Amino acid sequence: MMGSRVAAALLRRGKDQASALATIPRLPRGSPAPSLAPPRVGSGSCGGAGGHLLPSPHPRSTGGLFAASRVASFHAFRSLAPKSCFGQCTRKMSTASAALNPTVANAAANSALKQLVTKGPGAQKAVGIWLFGCAAWVFSMVILGGVTRLTRSGLSMTEWKFAGGLPPMSEEEWLLEFEKYKLSPEYMRVNKGMNLEDFKFIYWMEYAHRMWGRALGFVFAVPFGYFVAKGYVTRQLGLRLSALFALGGGQGLIGWWMVKSGLEEPASEYVEPRVSPYRLAAHLTSAFAIYCGILWTALSVVMPEPPAESMNWVKGAAKLRKLAIPVSAVVGITAVSGAFVAGNDAGRAYNTFPKMGDTWIPEDVFSMVPFIRNFFENTSTVQLNHRILATTTLLSVSGLWLAARKIDMHPAVKSLVGSTLGMAALQVTLGISTLLMYVPTSLGSAHQAGALTLLSLMILLTHTLRRPSPALLKSLASAVKST
Repeated sequence: MMGSRVAAALLRRGKDQASALATIPRLPRGSPAPSLAPPRVGSGSCGGAGGHLLPSPHPRSTGGLFAASRVASFHAFRSLAPKSCFGQCTRKMSTASAALNPTVANAAANSALKQLVTKGPGAQKAVGIWLFGCAAWVFSMVILGGVTRLTRSGLSMTEWKFAGGLPPMSEEEWLLEFEKYKLSPEYMRVNKGMNLEDFKFIYWMEYAHRMWGRALGFVFAVPFGYFVAKGYVTRQLGLRLSALFALGGGQGLIGWWMVKSGLEEPASEYVEPRVSPYRLAAHLTSAFAIYCGILWTALSVVMPEPPAESMNWVKGAAKLRKLAIPVSAVVGITAVSGAFVAGNDAGRAYNTFPKMGDTWIPEDVFSMVPFIRNFFENTSTVQLNHRILATTTLLSVSGLWLAARKIDMHPAVKSLVGSTLGMAALQVTLGISTLLMYVPTSLGSAHQAGALTLLSLMILLTHTLRRPSPALLKSLASAVKST
């Protein structure tokens, strides 16, 4: 709920910023700056516009237009926080009571060149919606991949074609695919005696996962080409999106590289055939990287500037950013460690909590040689490692929340930190429940979705806490000096 409200506000905020910046005339070097009308200052009440710059009544006043974009963005984020919390914060923040000087006005006029999307707010909104849609598609791909793994469907297709193909359309074609699967180690050691109907289910799961990924390539490439042809995309954004598209294409190859490891004969007759945990971790980490890249880019398109209505809030955001970045790293490492839990089927061992069986630490945690293998291949060590990282994540996010309570910053940012803490607690609860119930498909999928949701909230928080542009910092500093 909080994430959807923030995304909606970001779209409105980005549109307001682009509208204001698009109407600012660019001044040639050496030309005198236009005169600025005196700002109107409100009464200072919590409900009105007191303490903020209001737009100048003159349409050609660049300072007034830039101030208007800041006020619009302020009210977009104001709607996300409770009124009581907002009133308390606004009484503490510094107020701006003077117009921008000509130097800052020129910087504000030229700051439009730094936006990732040109051609005005309509183009910005269109590109933003497309990128958020692609991020949601990748999110669904990760969840579908988790369901495919949990239902043991990933090794049902023993061949791979880059462009894909039609599924079996007749009974003869189904029997042919089934005979290919019967030659795989998984059928001979795990699913021996499976009938055709059961095979069709796992085949359809894997087929849907592959084709959903190929459809994502189409959904990404076609609008991308259209936006480039229309001139909406800047060079910086074009290079970034091209790199993400290349990663997406490579993700299909990594997926087949992973599946191929599960089609090979295991080293021991007592070992179940499964994909390499290293390759599974590479596949999942690559998916996470693509998702994070698209989400960050979408946020940058719709929110060119972070919420910064006073220097106090900027300084508070800088303090919290120093804590949010390492916490985000801990969240990401914990998510990747979950891939090794999945790759080793470690979730089906030690289905007790908080102890692992009858002990806190199993005796065989360091039984493999060389030592480093234990952290990636030893079932006991992999699960213990994930437990420790999950606990560290919850404690880190809790510490971030406590720190945010003592820092003067935008109330929407504080609300976002609280939502992140709630999601971290829910994710730990899902993980424990999944373990105690022997990894049912529903809970296992929810746990994977929770990991990506928590990572999304940390990305949104880190993006919101980033440093404002020099033009905005100058305008804030100028406003403070004139008060």
